[in-house]
Amino acid sequence: MKKRSKKVKRGWLVGLFGAVVGMALTLVAVHFWERSSTNESCAMCHVHPKAEESWKLSSHYNNSSGTKTDCAACHLPPKNTFAHFIAKTRIGMKDIWGYLTKKSENIDWESKGELEHAVKIVYNSSCKTCHVNLFPAGISDDGISAHLYYEENEKKLGLQCISCHLDVGHYNPNYSHAKMVGVPRPKARGDIYTDPATVTSFANFKEQIPATDIDIPMIAIPGGTFLMGSNKKDAYSQPDEWPQHMVSVSSFFMSETEITWDQYWTFYAETMSEGRTPPEVIYANNNRDDVDAVSGPTPPFGNPDQGWGMGDRPAITMTHYAAQTFCQWLSLKTGRHYRLPTEAEWEYAARGGTETPYFFDGKPQRFTSKSLKNRIFGADTTGINRYAIYTVNSRNRTQEPTRVQANPFGLKNMLGNVLEYCSDWYSADAYAQTPDGAVDPQGPASGTEHVVRGGNYADDAVDLRSATRAHTEHDAWLRTDPQNPKSIWWYSDIKGIGFRIVCEVPPFLITQ
Repeated sequence: MKKRSKKVKRGWLVGLFGAVVGMALTLVAVHFWERSSTNESCAMCHVHPKAEESWKLSSHYNNSSGTKTDCAACHLPPKNTFAHFIAKTRIGMKDIWGYLTKKSENIDWESKGELEHAVKIVYNSSCKTCHVNLFPAGISDDGISAHLYYEENEKKLGLQCISCHLDVGHYNPNYSHAKMVGVPRPKARGDIYTDPATVTSFANFKEQIPATDIDIPMIAIPGGTFLMGSNKKDAYSQPDEWPQHMVSVSSFFMSETEITWDQYWTFYAETMSEGRTPPEVIYANNNRDDVDAVSGPTPPFGNPDQGWGMGDRPAITMTHYAAQTFCQWLSLKTGRHYRLPTEAEWEYAARGGTETPYFFDGKPQRFTSKSLKNRIFGADTTGINRYAIYTVNSRNRTQEPTRVQANPFGLKNMLGNVLEYCSDWYSADAYAQTPDGAVDPQGPASGTEHVVRGGNYADDAVDLRSATRAHTEHDAWLRTDPQNPKSIWWYSDIKGIGFRIVCEVPPFLITQ
């Protein structure tokens, strides 16, 4: 009995010792788990040059209530949830690996602050843990409307708080979530034009916008016949690019680059809609020939240039309707017929007389980042970097036209930088409905979305092929716009969209 009693006691002692050790290890683990969620721990791996500075300037640190929100409160799901454990483990392993294998100076930290990245590392559930009341005292009417829209559409549209409050955690002086006040003024460029440009021959010219010092370089594109679309056997060819067919286009002028911010703000300053006659009234009263009657955009929310810069960068986020109104305004200002290009004109101009996937040497297989081989060994960007702004070289934003060389016609940024509106309605089988040998085809007679071409700064090289077709996504591009009715002038959920313009050749030049 004594031996058995000793064994029992020994068992109890071992069990008690094990329990103590287990508790100690648990406490240590909990301690380190908690410590690993402190700001200091985050900063050990995230060697972001401005993270702490921008955080202390943000409303999550610098606010009237004196409340401080730490890194983990936003960048992890709420505590005591399984999602929190999984996310922290996954993100922690990823961050440690990045810290050990990457150099901080080689990381594009600015792009990490863009919405496309932010939505992946900020959790709606965490936002709502702190912000329980979305209608606090003092909230503006616009705020009430926006939050009501959010409550009604959060799950249906996948809305996230960060979509409208991008700078609450890290202050960004270039970000604003409020209606823009005033008109950005372009830098003085020279003498004020009194008249439009004089065009006496079919040659390149600079369109002069009267009463401004702004001009638009226009390139003379001689008409011709080309093979439109792609072959089914071509790499990355898509069904809406079939069948290839012969198309003839008449001569036209096309803007050398996408319409720039300086050019667009000139239009905006003269036509902005607040206090002006609504567009539907203008058209109903047949005032469309009166330049002073053209009603342009209402003020956008936030900075439509995304803080990337204005000047000669392409104007972005305007709707197809806004682009058409710009053309109407410019036509009345100059006495010439400006419009958006047809899809056929656009592809003809982009190809510049070539029949290859791009107007420069190289194939998509060589440039793409999508293939397994290129993911492992890296894509060969020799050549394409000189002609296109795309995901590899854009730093996730638009760039100025001086960054690229022109195509054989003298046009810049036909591929990449921003998607460009065409006048055609989009149809997946448009080419099947177009007769071979068509002359100046206009596309389908009706539709719900318009053709966009050229790819943008965030696209892979595959999406920059001359034959690649895409279309507007009107509802999706207005997903986070809480206004009722939604804006007809500005998109809230697409950045890389812009346009270039075409000028029809005056009849007297055609007969020369």
